[in-house]
Amino acid sequence: MAADLFETDARFRGLVARASERTGADLERICRRGPERELTRTRYLQPLLVCVSLGYARHLAERGVVPAIVAGHSVGEISALAAAEVVSFEEAVDIAAQRGECMETAASKLPGGMIAVLNPEREKLLQWLQETRPCERLVVANDNAPGQLVLSGELAALNEACEAVARERLGTCRRLPVSGPWHSPWMKEAQERLQSWLQTICFRPPRVPILMNASALPETDPERIRRLMLDSLTAPVLWRTAMERLRALQPRALFEVGPGRVLSGLARANGFGDETPVWKVNNLRGVELAVRSSGASPSSGFTSRARPE
Repeated sequence: MAADLFETDARFRGLVARASERTGADLERICRRGPERELTRTRYLQPLLVCVSLGYARHLAERGVVPAIVAGHSVGEISALAAAEVVSFEEAVDIAAQRGECMETAASKLPGGMIAVLNPEREKLLQWLQETRPCERLVVANDNAPGQLVLSGELAALNEACEAVARERLGTCRRLPVSGPWHSPWMKEAQERLQSWLQTICFRPPRVPILMNASALPETDPERIRRLMLDSLTAPVLWRTAMERLRALQPRALFEVGPGRVLSGLARANGFGDETPVWKVNNLRGVELAVRSSGASPSSGFTSRARPE
């Protein structure tokens, strides 16, 4: 992850150094050499994901790719906040480090996790959740696409859900490699701790609208954005609805910025067809391909636009 940025980008390494200071761990070493069990700890992974996403986002912006609207899935929402200039890059790294620490601490008190239900019989699955009332131990965490719902909760309840999905032919279950029941009521303690700490960060009006996970609406009020970011710790990610709203805007192209390509697949799963190019920007070569294809011209930097007062 981000090997090319580590080799060539001093500003990116500065962000990682800041994240290392915030977490008390050598995140560059963990990112480049592991071990994987350390890299996947949410208190380390969250700030690293934000550093990497913003590293490539800055290269896009310096080459003239400026978004008309931004969105981020789960922790990616913090990168989207920085891309929209609601917070600075440095503040985004601090927020991700604090969020990861709060979530890891809360998750340590409950053996929990998440499962994706692929190609679900959506209404029947939701009806099963309602009628059997496992909701004290299980909730919908992500509504990602018509063909994907993610459930979050206690491990025993997740096992019961997988058995029921198979028995009732409600879809196919896949265990997600996460260390806690994210986007669920079990993150209430993390939400409260983060809310208190977050008062130290000034949220500013976004340069462009941002689609928030908890509302699936393009938001512009900084205090509402702050509240919705906190809400998303215990509320589901409404990605399917957000993609519907984005599709209605008829964007010329989509850019998935950061490690992996999950959101590119979800864009297609949410109805974006071949008429909407989806560029995966997870290395510097991807940056160059996206810039050439978009016809952008170089600009003077990510924050080159003056912010209206």
